[in-house]
Amino acid sequence: MNGQPRVLVCDDEPQIVRALRVILRDAGFEAVPASTGDEALDLAAVRPPQAAILDLMLPDLDGVEVTRRIREWSEMPIIVLSAVGEEERKVEALAAGADDYVTKPFGPRELVARLEAALRRARPEAEEPAIAVDGLEIDLAARSVRREGEAIHLTPTEFELLRVLVRNRGRLMTHRNLLVEVWGVEYEDDLQVLRAHVANLRRKIEPPGEHVFIRTDPGVGYRFAA
Repeated sequence: MNGQPRVLVCDDEPQIVRALRVILRDAGFEAVPASTGDEALDLAAVRPPQAAILDLMLPDLDGVEVTRRIREWSEMPIIVLSAVGEEERKVEALAAGADDYVTKPFGPRELVARLEAALRRARPEAEEPAIAVDGLEIDLAARSVRREGEAIHLTPTEFELLRVLVRNRGRLMTHRNLLVEVWGVEYEDDLQVLRAHVANLRRKIEPPGEHVFIRTDPGVGYRFAA
């Protein structure tokens, strides 16, 4: 249409959708509005956007289920909107594959900053190494991961977390180091989002019940086995 990045926006409150359309338009994005989970899934399938912003509480499918279904076929960045006090639902959304969450009421600058950060994490970078460790193959430039020859699909944020760990393999990365490098300085104390993504990453790349690649230093951080 106009070359602007398209962002799916799903919320059942018309005033929120209107506000998001204005915020995104002013930031150089094209908003694709939806008011239900089913409508959001239909729009995403017909013409996939570059990212999605989903409310957790929808009249039909909730934001967690919409996230889960999108993740069956797409790695687009997904940000969920949640009300204060919905901590458990936010964790469920992150576990389902959401890249980030923003709590209502939110500031326009914060939302745009988080969206832009999520989109940056989804872009490939040149001059990145490829490594192979105990059956796990990681090509950072190609943004591909395989375990025992089978492709593993990671979200942009999961891949960025793995990239930071791999580039510092053998070195202890503190919680703050990882949060600042992957999500930005405004996340430096958000252990919830870090733990949820580490759990997702382990589930995908490690053998069941084993932590052979990502080691935990309790209370301090994580390291990727050299």
